[in-house]
Amino acid sequence: MPARVILGVSAGIAAYKSCELLRRLTESGHQVRVVPTADSLHFVGAATWAALSGQPVTTTPFQDVHEVPHVRLGAEADLVFVAPATADLLARAVSGRADDLLTSVLLTARCPVVFAPAMHTEMWEHPATQANVATLRERGCLVLEPASGRLTGADSGPGRLPEPAELWQTAVRVLARGATGMAPDLHGRQVVVSAGGTREEIDPVRFIGNWSSGRQGYALAEAAVARGAAVTLVAANVGLADPAGAKVITVTSASQMREGVLSAAADADAVVMAAAVADYRPAARSEQKLKKAGTAPAPLELVENPDILKELATRRPPGQVLTGFAAETENIEENGRAKLAAKGCDLLVVNQVGPGLAFGTSDNAALVLGSDGSVTEVPRGPKTALADVIWDLVAARLPARA
Repeated sequence: MPARVILGVSAGIAAYKSCELLRRLTESGHQVRVVPTADSLHFVGAATWAALSGQPVTTTPFQDVHEVPHVRLGAEADLVFVAPATADLLARAVSGRADDLLTSVLLTARCPVVFAPAMHTEMWEHPATQANVATLRERGCLVLEPASGRLTGADSGPGRLPEPAELWQTAVRVLARGATGMAPDLHGRQVVVSAGGTREEIDPVRFIGNWSSGRQGYALAEAAVARGAAVTLVAANVGLADPAGAKVITVTSASQMREGVLSAAADADAVVMAAAVADYRPAARSEQKLKKAGTAPAPLELVENPDILKELATRRPPGQVLTGFAAETENIEENGRAKLAAKGCDLLVVNQVGPGLAFGTSDNAALVLGSDGSVTEVPRGPKTALADVIWDLVAARLPARA
């Protein structure tokens, strides 16, 4: 059954991006009603929204009054998604204003509400905006972190609206959770996810690496955002668009991954190490490209990289839930159990790897082993499905908040 989505649009230059978000939602089969603010029509006109949505467009509750739109639209919606959400709109939502149709819809909505902020960096970082964001999150709304990048004019920094494809993915995940009747169980939690494969440089053009694409880590980050978490994603050599709402730290090597993860994990409620971290690195990196000499090259001396997962287990604060990943080619459960005990984590996701398995694919299968002796088998399916199973298991182990 198609979902009923209200797409709120406030007065920011990024409003043009929401045309693509609207197209993706409607082409997914959802019924979308666009509710813009009056000032947002300076950026994208009502005719555009009406043509793309096939629904009437108005900014005021005084049109079609007999249908009581200021109550009906919010009460009947399955999702309210505001993109872009300006600093002014966030402030009006916090104060409970109902001076136009969009703010009235926000007051009457009894469904998941998502805000995708977009504004200049100074406005995003202002204490008033940050307080408003915190208040909305405390009330159960999902307020995404803005992306960093080019803003209006020559300005650049945090405050950019995430790309429409990533916003659409968030909407899909939130709708899927809503359809099951589940609340955002990670609301207010801080989580860290690692993704991708590290590279250890031999010389300026060569490295030791692996086949990890980062897709599973990104699926975990997207799922955690949709479930209300504040997500830090430490990504190594991943050619994917940043997940909407996640803070992304890009790294290359295992040592950089260690630094990024340990720093982010210090105050986290949960850490999921989905990255494929190289076990070894060259003992020395050549500053110049190694040339053929007509003879066999000298053996490449390797040294062991730090075990980030094991170090996290020794450093973690009380109550933090730690999940690791293990790639195995044989004896999956036996090898996984041994690694779980050696690493000291709460959960270990064990993948069988090989041609067409795990690395570089859009699907995955796994055994999730628990330190309590539990075994959860996840049959082959989309990596998004495995991500939700992992967060289900993590959420069940998180201590209740005071």
